[in-house]
Amino acid sequence: MGAAEVLFMTFLAVLALLVRPAMAQLRSGTATFYGGKDGSGTMGGACGYGNLYNSGYGINNAALSSVLFNDGASCGQCYTITCDTSKSDWCKPGVSVTVTATNLCPANWALPNDNGGWCNPPRPHFDMSQPAWENIGIYRAGIIPVLYQQVKCYRQGGVRFSISGFNYFQLVLVTNVAGSGSIRSMSVKGTSTGWIPMMRNWGAKWQCNSPLTGNALSFKITSTGGQTLYINNVVPEWWLFGMNFISNRQFSY
Repeated sequence: MGAAEVLFMTFLAVLALLVRPAMAQLRSGTATFYGGKDGSGTMGGACGYGNLYNSGYGINNAALSSVLFNDGASCGQCYTITCDTSKSDWCKPGVSVTVTATNLCPANWALPNDNGGWCNPPRPHFDMSQPAWENIGIYRAGIIPVLYQQVKCYRQGGVRFSISGFNYFQLVLVTNVAGSGSIRSMSVKGTSTGWIPMMRNWGAKWQCNSPLTGNALSFKITSTGGQTLYINNVVPEWWLFGMNFISNRQFSY
């Protein structure tokens, strides 16, 4: 390969890296807050992450309205949110905050979607932790118009796995996911099996109905950004239900 070809291939590689993080365009929505000043009331939630500190997410998190939550497929995604100063005087101008989707904000069909039913379809709405929300809005407002964009997630350390279930039913919670933040598909392989496709049970929990106890486990995971990781033997053969395991692999997109 000549110098010109090498230069062209390098250009294409750099271009791909520049283009890939632009995950979504800027959109309009609204935001409220919940969970108290310390954010402790946001622990748990419809993604199944439980303690958000242990799962790698902290208090900069949000519950998404159903049109954004996408039946749990958006769990773990990151959004940068700015108060829309062109629509409200209750904004803190010039600042934004990045939150992780960790919960569902359910519809309230008893209220109209322009007066209390903020999470009703078809509204794109973020019910943020109070500490995250107060970065961009003045407390007395309660609800603010926002501009939001899905962005790349950054995490400390590798992807984490928590295993629950019983005998022929394994439920694997996948947390601390960087890059696109969410998982498109997942398979598991035991030392005595081939690759077994898993299905989303709910939120960020993936299900397998095969007998895998006594096997060391490997996972094949594809992010919604399209990157596939093979995380081999991350779960040793002596694993028990209720255990957590941390890999040394992480997504970049």
